[in-house]
Amino acid sequence: MKKAPVFFAAVALSALSACQNSPEEVSSTTPDPMASQLANAAPVELPPAIASSVALRCGDNSLVYVDFFKGDKQVQVKTDKAGPATMLKAPEAGQPFEAEGGFKLTGTPKNVSVTLPGQPAKTCHA
Repeated sequence: MKKAPVFFAAVALSALSACQNSPEEVSSTTPDPMASQLANAAPVELPPAIASSVALRCGDNSLVYVDFFKGDKQVQVKTDKAGPATMLKAPEAGQPFEAEGGFKLTGTPKNVSVTLPGQPAKTCHA
């Protein structure tokens, strides 16, 4: 009966040698199903930042609020500070900014000529 303890010890050692001593990795996240599509996607161009926001006084004593964007291809115009804004775009920097409905603007943050729907063109200064 002396062989039985030696046999059990050999079985126990062989069972322990089969174990790996590395910790088990547990993750609660699943792989992203769109990972390959996102990796192959074209770069996204962010919208331009606002270069300057100005309030301009026009010849008829009205105010126009204009946000000039970097790149000189778009401006945002409001006739009331808290009112809705209209985005005007130019095909190239230096050309007039226009939008549907009769909006047109040319100039700089210090001096603009603006045409609003149903109104004649007017000059406005900062």
